[in-house]
Amino acid sequence: MSALTLLNDRIIHCTACQRLVTYREAIATEKRKQFETWTYWGRPVPGFGDAQARLYVLGLAPAAHGGNRTGRVFTGDRSGDWLYDALHRFGFANQPGSHHRDDGLKLSDCYIGATVRCAPPDNKPAPEEFTACRPYLREEIRLLKKARVVVALGKIAFDHYLKACRDEGRQLPSPLPKFSHGIVRALPWNTTLIGSYHPSQQNTFTGKLTRPMFHSIFHMARKAIEEH
Repeated sequence: MSALTLLNDRIIHCTACQRLVTYREAIATEKRKQFETWTYWGRPVPGFGDAQARLYVLGLAPAAHGGNRTGRVFTGDRSGDWLYDALHRFGFANQPGSHHRDDGLKLSDCYIGATVRCAPPDNKPAPEEFTACRPYLREEIRLLKKARVVVALGKIAFDHYLKACRDEGRQLPSPLPKFSHGIVRALPWNTTLIGSYHPSQQNTFTGKLTRPMFHSIFHMARKAIEEH
């Protein structure tokens, strides 16, 4: 059994944050009307993808009726629709959509993780929940030894990736990179960090993030991988 498989098994069985345990289980019981026939996952959501990936995509946390329902990160919600469409367009996924764990989706040269593994109330993890979940992020970073490009979806994921690397003893650049959409920064450990607005409905419905803007991120990721 691979080290990533063992890590994901520990993630799935984590009960460290009582607020998140209570919330994710309540959502799985109450459900949303359109998904009332579903058996919700209702547990922490592990990472997903290619263990040999050169591209690592980091999000914030599972959606209450997305990953918390389906059991796979960015699966079953509109954010996932945007993400997997972009990954497919640039050769990292075999299909442009993701609806449930057994829909045939496979990632190539890409792995997806999250800073917090349980769906949080109002999509806002508490500071102590980020801290409790960071060991999983740190271990995921260690195990993805071939990752050379990191796409951080949103400022929180961007900042927490750097915090996790700092905790791993990696020398951060000075000045510290500041998040913006489209920022590309070469890091001292032979990794390129790219920042993107998160494909949340709040960003996509308002036009803060457009399809061309989002696709440009993965065009840059593909180019950076080829240059590495």
